[in-house]
Amino acid sequence: MELKTNNNKRFWFTISVYLIIGLYLLFIIYSKPFINIEVKEENDVWKITNPYYKDWALKQQIEIGDNILSVNGSNIDKITNLKYDLVIRSANEITIMKPNGELKEIKIKPFDITQQFYSVLLVPTSYYLLSLLISIYLYLKPKNTILINLLILFILSVSLAYLSIGASGILNPFGIIVNRGSMLLCLVLLLKFLKEYFGFLNIRWPFIKNINSLYILPIAVIILSIFGIVYDGIHSIVSSIILGLFFLLLVAILSIMIFSYVKYRIPELKILLSSIIIPFIPFLFLYALPEIFFHNQILSADISSIFLLLIPFSFIFTQLTERIFDMEYFISRLRYYFNFSFGFTIWLLIGLYLFADLSVSRMTEIFFFAFLSLMALFYIKERIDYRKRKILFSTKGDYIHRLYTTVESIGRVVKIEDLLEKFVQEVVVQLEMESVYVLTYDFQTHQVTLTNKSKEYTQHQIDEVLVERLGLGDIKKTDHFYIAFIHQDVNYKRILVVDHNKTIYLKDEELLWLELLLLYLNNFIENTKMVEELLNQLKHMKEADNRQLPWLNKLLWLRFEEEKYQLAQELHDTILQEQLHIAREMDVLMHTKEREEIPSKLIKLHEHMIISLNDLRGYCENLKPPLLDTLGLNAALEKLIQKIHKRANFVLIYTIDRLYLEDERLNLMIYRLFQELLNNALKHSYANTVEIHLLGTEEGFQILYSDDGVGCNIDDILLADSMGIQGMQERVQAFNGKFALDSKVGEGMTIRIQVSETQHTNPYTYKTLTRPTYMIQG
Repeated sequence: MELKTNNNKRFWFTISVYLIIGLYLLFIIYSKPFINIEVKEENDVWKITNPYYKDWALKQQIEIGDNILSVNGSNIDKITNLKYDLVIRSANEITIMKPNGELKEIKIKPFDITQQFYSVLLVPTSYYLLSLLISIYLYLKPKNTILINLLILFILSVSLAYLSIGASGILNPFGIIVNRGSMLLCLVLLLKFLKEYFGFLNIRWPFIKNINSLYILPIAVIILSIFGIVYDGIHSIVSSIILGLFFLLLVAILSIMIFSYVKYRIPELKILLSSIIIPFIPFLFLYALPEIFFHNQILSADISSIFLLLIPFSFIFTQLTERIFDMEYFISRLRYYFNFSFGFTIWLLIGLYLFADLSVSRMTEIFFFAFLSLMALFYIKERIDYRKRKILFSTKGDYIHRLYTTVESIGRVVKIEDLLEKFVQEVVVQLEMESVYVLTYDFQTHQVTLTNKSKEYTQHQIDEVLVERLGLGDIKKTDHFYIAFIHQDVNYKRILVVDHNKTIYLKDEELLWLELLLLYLNNFIENTKMVEELLNQLKHMKEADNRQLPWLNKLLWLRFEEEKYQLAQELHDTILQEQLHIAREMDVLMHTKEREEIPSKLIKLHEHMIISLNDLRGYCENLKPPLLDTLGLNAALEKLIQKIHKRANFVLIYTIDRLYLEDERLNLMIYRLFQELLNNALKHSYANTVEIHLLGTEEGFQILYSDDGVGCNIDDILLADSMGIQGMQERVQAFNGKFALDSKVGEGMTIRIQVSETQHTNPYTYKTLTRPTYMIQG
């Protein structure tokens, strides 16, 4: 409880510091508008060379070549940063002199420059508040681990780095310190997060072990920034050093991720690698590297840093999804949106370049706005299309959807007569025609009769030659009706007649719909006939022989065993892996240094988890004995007997001969028989001694079972339809074996099973039990 209280205090203290710093930065940004006007000195006069916000400058009649006399009421010569920066960063008021000597005073408010309002104030503020809400949400989640804590700190530091760009851009000392310190801090936190995440995935960490030592870098950057603020002359040098450190840390992170992904090839690393590389590419190549080497930027920091906002939120997905590989779907969708959006945006910019006179910076801004807007549009459209699919793809407007709905409707019918009746109803509804009939043409009598009895057929003269020539997929139009092929067998041909009365004509889409539906219907009729014939055949065979069908029992039993195997494999690959994942997570929490009282409790949870895993593994082994495929039948039976011995309170005597069977499926059948016999002995026999023997014969094998338990009445077993006895009997009969049961109340039970790989019909004869070779005292 005390530890939890300390964690709460640390978290809310961190949030308080985040709020105080953020609100102060917002105050700085709002109080001093960022104008970014480049100037140069000529004959002791400062002339404008390039206003950053050109639309605003044009509106204020600020032009290249104008002289700036004062900024915020002070002479321009008093602005110290002009000695090394040549940029007027911020101002609430400026005085300029036009070339003709006209003086002009310009007052500037934060909302006057629309572009600056969005890029420096609105978007960073929104991101700042969103990061705050997400951090609180993550902390309040029950799954509060060191990874989540590091993720929260990472999100907050990225948010402060982004928010402080505006204050740093106007050379505010506090904004500069926060911006540079948080830039380095977020990368150190990212390295710390990756180290812990590698441990969570049981992957060897390839970088330095003591990541905590890297926290000295943000502290050193803050000290350097203070020196750069005090000594204006070294400001640009300090900026280059800090960007260099940032670049080195970034290269280290990317190298770790690329090396680890190439080595291990696991989906989690692929997602993390994409989450880091993609957002950093614009910032690195369009801002950081050009600024380091050429002291110039292709994109400004406020624009290129927008991409960095994707990093924390992609990390949230990787931590909150239970199965990381599910993110592959979202990555594929993002790639799909990206390709469409990027291609169309490039096409739009080509058009603007050819037909509009826009600056490079304005073209860049349009590119990012259009690209991100299209990405959002595609995503929103997909979600809306899905929700409104019943409107967009109604049965009156979309023939593909109509085809699907009709096929689904008639596919539920199991009789041919009902199938044709349902088909007619669907055609009447979809084509909005009342005179629709299914006719049967008899090849011997050349007569046409109405198939769907619920309708009255208006007789038309049907050309026999036309009917006989109709083939699969054919739809013919005559003066009075459409005629189409449905199905044909040796004696009959079924045709569809749609009476149009010379007033209704089917459109091409409707004819295509009908043609495809007729193809489906033909297949439905064929399959339905096959099923009906098979069921009738089985019914007659059973009535004639009045007995079980061995081949059918064998087929069903083998199918049942196949399903068991698939289920066992599925449990092993899903539930068991999930349990291992949870146990690994518990193990990570158990060794967490910050939670001193929790490890003792987690040890017990860990032990319970291991027990659960053992039970689950035993369940999988019962469904599909692993030793059967690896070490063979004898090893599997020995292990089964040892497991029974641990639970039994009787003496178990057994013999297991080594068999050489050509049909490997018999091994599984023998194992299942042993399993059922011994389980019955455990649950029902109440015996003192149980004997079970697997003996090889010249043509196969025999299993002899006996116990001295309570026994039973055989007639009672047959009347009760015991699933255990019946199941064993069906397994044996499926392989043409013999199953004999002998039991009386109070005299125990004897079961004798004989299976030969070469089939024969000799009657089964009882044999004297062979004495056992093994005895286990219960």
